Amino acid sequence: MAFCLQSVTLIAQKNALDSVTDLPDFLKRIFPSKKPISTVPRIEGPSILPSFGYNPSFGFVIGAKMSYGKQLGNHKNTQFSVFGMEALYTSNGIITVQARHNVFTKENRWYLEGNWQLSRFGLIDYGLGTGSDHGSNSFIMDEFPTTNSDSSFPVRFKYFRLTEKVYKKVTTNLYVGAGVSFNYRNNIDDIKQTGIFNTPHQRYSVQNGYDPDHYNANGLLFSIQYNSREHPLRSYGGMYADLTLRFNQQWMGSTKNATQIFYDIRKYWSLSKRNPEQVIAVWHWASYLINGSLPYLEMPATGNDAYYRSGRAYTIGRFRGPSFAYFETEYRYPITRKKLISGVAFLNLQTASDNIDKKIYGRWEAGGGAGLRILMQKQSRTTMCIDIAKGNYGAWGIFFGLNEAF
Repeated sequence: MAFCLQSVTLIAQKNALDSVTDLPDFLKRIFPSKKPISTVPRIEGPSILPSFGYNPSFGFVIGAKMSYGKQLGNHKNTQFSVFGMEALYTSNGIITVQARHNVFTKENRWYLEGNWQLSRFGLIDYGLGTGSDHGSNSFIMDEFPTTNSDSSFPVRFKYFRLTEKVYKKVTTNLYVGAGVSFNYRNNIDDIKQTGIFNTPHQRYSVQNGYDPDHYNANGLLFSIQYNSREHPLRSYGGMYADLTLRFNQQWMGSTKNATQIFYDIRKYWSLSKRNPEQVIAVWHWASYLINGSLPYLEMPATGNDAYYRSGRAYTIGRFRGPSFAYFETEYRYPITRKKLISGVAFLNLQTASDNIDKKIYGRWEAGGGAGLRILMQKQSRTTMCIDIAKGNYGAWGIFFGLNEAF
């Protein structure tokens, strides 16, 4: 009887996927193979997306993003596990390699979440807080503006990050966890820093007792998470909520002690039984400094989520502050009959405090746009994302990614 039920379930899943066309299916129709069609289900490998761009401070940018998913238990009682990697190189010597994982063991008994990065990195800084005219931006290609304005401050640095959390399932959809985070930055180079002009990074570091050349932010993490999403890459329903307390400790090598509270909340509503891909999704994450102080480049900022997807319309690190909050809503809908191509429309808001008198939620920065999704693997729901977004101060650009922004 169990075998029959399992067979029925597998047949239903196969029939549902047969009605969907992904990119490999599409290419097979254009370039049909002379070999006999195999009845064995296709085994999915990693999805890879090349990326490229240009910035005058960092040079020509080339890189790639990879995503891979695997089911480590029965799909009925085990969440889908996801592995990601990104590598980037520029003609002016910027290089970074980053690996991430969200792994669920059998029956979701344990959940491992990690983010590892080794970089000779760079970003464009615009100072602290939101609500001030930061000058106009040029066209943005993915992570970097193609020109630098007079009010922008390029920064280069060497960076090592190791963040790892382990969660234990306590009841249906509920997990508790703990972990560590080590963040080392050195050889920090403020490109516009001179003997008569101090950049925002230089001023803040000196005023708050940090060496502008190097600092660390190492701490303990304690988390509670609720996760009822039916899929981690492209959910049609459910909710994700994670609350984390972080304690940066000098005995762990942190330059200064600090306490932060961080949370990440995502909710999904499917609007159609016939087309479950038609979804309203909302996202809110925030980080608040409770006490102590943070190094400048360790403060939460635009794009500081795990996959650098928040704040489309702006560059990574465009807005930054000791406390930071972000909101986004997105409407997702299929375009072609067999779901190869889908569309999205989105709107986001972000707010940050500064180190003087500007409070969080006092000033807001908005961004919004629309995009296309190309289904690369229907079994894992992996999509290639192409978005056009516009924000304040003339910021606008094209943003690429693997999988949905959230």
